[in-house]
Amino acid sequence: SGSSDPYCVVKVDNEVVARTATVWKSLNPFWGEEYTLLLPRGFRSLAVYDDLIGKVSLSHQQISAEPRGVDSWLSLAPVSPDQEVQGEIHLELRVPERGHPRVLRCHLIQARDLAPRDPSGTSDPFARVSCCGHTLETAVIKKTRFPHWDEVLELELPERELREAVLSVEVWDWDIVGKNDFLGRVEFPLGTLCPGPTRGWFQLLPFPSATEDHGGQLGALRLAVRLVEDTVLPPHHYQPLIQLLTEPILCPGQPPEGTALAVLEEVTSGESRQDVATKLVQIFLGQGLAVPLLDYLTTRELARTTDPNTLFRSNSLASKSMEQFMKVVGLPYLHQVLKPVLDRIFEEKKYVELDPGKMELSRGRRISFKGSLSEAQVRESSLELLKGYLGDIVDAIVGSVDECPLPMRVAFKQLRRRVEERFPLAQHEEVRYFSISGFLFLRFFAPAVLTPKLFRLREQHAEPRTGRTLLLLAK
Repeated sequence: SGSSDPYCVVKVDNEVVARTATVWKSLNPFWGEEYTLLLPRGFRSLAVYDDLIGKVSLSHQQISAEPRGVDSWLSLAPVSPDQEVQGEIHLELRVPERGHPRVLRCHLIQARDLAPRDPSGTSDPFARVSCCGHTLETAVIKKTRFPHWDEVLELELPERELREAVLSVEVWDWDIVGKNDFLGRVEFPLGTLCPGPTRGWFQLLPFPSATEDHGGQLGALRLAVRLVEDTVLPPHHYQPLIQLLTEPILCPGQPPEGTALAVLEEVTSGESRQDVATKLVQIFLGQGLAVPLLDYLTTRELARTTDPNTLFRSNSLASKSMEQFMKVVGLPYLHQVLKPVLDRIFEEKKYVELDPGKMELSRGRRISFKGSLSEAQVRESSLELLKGYLGDIVDAIVGSVDECPLPMRVAFKQLRRRVEERFPLAQHEEVRYFSISGFLFLRFFAPAVLTPKLFRLREQHAEPRTGRTLLLLAK
């Protein structure tokens, strides 16, 4: 059809750790999905596969070299089976210092977690040892990704200097028909091996990449990756910090400008406010002080606001903290209110469009016997559908007062009281409501209607027609 249904698979050291939703019928997909992964310190690479179209691979060194993270368009490279290896091999090597003839003993013990190459989800692995023009192979172990060979292969070494010689150990999947499939390799320069036995588990590596630059012909992937390496201490080490942060909440009498929270608010830049807000809400929820924290932050922002029309419109620490608080506390409530209506919209797949420049008149809600619908007919049917959906959403929200989590209700009650104190004049009477609706609708319900997948309301992103309906409803 000239289109695709792309999704991404995320791998760490060739182990699948995440999979995005599928974006249907698109060559320019948008996912907007974020994953937080707890990684082993010794991980080697992170790869993102765009369906089987291509992949982007970043090494540990590439990611850690950018403290602020990698955030750019990266060209997709072809997916080569010779590069898609995983697993480890257990070896013992012994190279004699002298003797005639000199014999290299390679004890191939076992391998684990090899890549599956057969339709059964397993492989038929054997190992191949090569050095100085000599090659030997182990037996084939059928239908396993964890072969146990326990074989000793001996290679006679030449008399010449061996510093430049390299021992290569490769693992292959044996196929009765066609060529064998590569499973990984490891190399040992003989000059670097210590006298006596060298034994251990060694990571299997791909063949050196010979992939040429395709100049973006396979497309590009916009990726933002940031590596944070933290040392986490036992909880009691953090008590002084927690006491410092909660002090202005528990002891409100001190001058507000000198508190740790006030200083933190002043020095937090725009790009890090989301992270700081997330951590603050988590800390104060753990202390049972999340609502007083929001009251403290919103009160400080109110004190700085002179025009009520701009209240909480910026991505300040107060706004980001309230947004994070609603996501943590209110997600079950959000599902209860919106999911039935959103599920119906996804199932019905109705055509909705109000913009004349985007109307496809032949794809209206129904086709008349006279041919395509007119622009007015499409607009009329679209308005009818939108009013129906929107009415159901508003009714669900208004009828959910008793289900709204108590901490959210208390937080908004305090917010309304603070706004009334800051803007007491009659001409500002509606500000008390706008301040709450700005959070509850613009930062809670509307984003969930626009992108249900990001709020776990749906397993997949909406296909284009339904996505357009959701966009118009959110607006």
